[in-house]
Amino acid sequence: MKNIILRFQGLFRYRSLIKQLVIKDLKLKYRRSFLGYVWSVLNPLLVMIVMYLVFSQMFRVEIANYPAYLVIGQTLFTFMTEATNQAIFSITGNSTLLKKVYVPKYIFTLSKVTSSLVNLLFSMGAMVVVFILTGVSFSAYMLLLPVVLVELYVFSLGLGLFLAQAAVFFRDIQYIYSVLTTAWMYLTPLFYPMEQLPENMQASIRTFNPMYHYVTQFRTLVLEQCIPDMASVAYGGSLAFAFLILGTYAFLRSQDKFILYI
Repeated sequence: MKNIILRFQGLFRYRSLIKQLVIKDLKLKYRRSFLGYVWSVLNPLLVMIVMYLVFSQMFRVEIANYPAYLVIGQTLFTFMTEATNQAIFSITGNSTLLKKVYVPKYIFTLSKVTSSLVNLLFSMGAMVVVFILTGVSFSAYMLLLPVVLVELYVFSLGLGLFLAQAAVFFRDIQYIYSVLTTAWMYLTPLFYPMEQLPENMQASIRTFNPMYHYVTQFRTLVLEQCIPDMASVAYGGSLAFAFLILGTYAFLRSQDKFILYI
């Protein structure tokens, strides 16, 4: 318990550094871009339009309010992949600074995931546009959306911490993870209904795919306008904190060796 308290105190002490790193990441992402932060809204909209044309017209997917269904899954999954991919390079990409001054190493991974969260909040502007255009009515249930985002953020942070420390010792992790996220995307019902899959595959996705739970909870609050299945909420939350504990443990256990490999 004492160590946990000390970690939170250190996190609070370096809050200004985290803020500056997040701002730097956001500025670098849109540096020399004419439209700048507008791309945070335009990009998910354009991708959604392309996916809508492909899957709704060519494959005739029958889903109520398919554009809203699609933009929710796409936006949440994009955040997870962006956050974790950025986290992979959070230690190796700051090797010069880590060799010169002492700062808690997890600060760099935390700032990468947090900057992706800020970008997600910008991207949700695209969601609002789609909701308005497709007639989604806003309800009190949407006030619970931050709960889903917290689950997703905690999960992404835990996975990001694990990947960040692994990438220090095994640089090929970035290429392996790229392949895995492609498979992960197709195994998450982002652009197809879960019911199209065989029942044994549905059971496997519910058990082993955290993104299924976060995307489904979000869609339930927005499109069905009711409380998500509490078993799914409990399971998704448990997976998020389990990944956070695993990622934090692996990171803290190996961080003293980083200086030998970066």
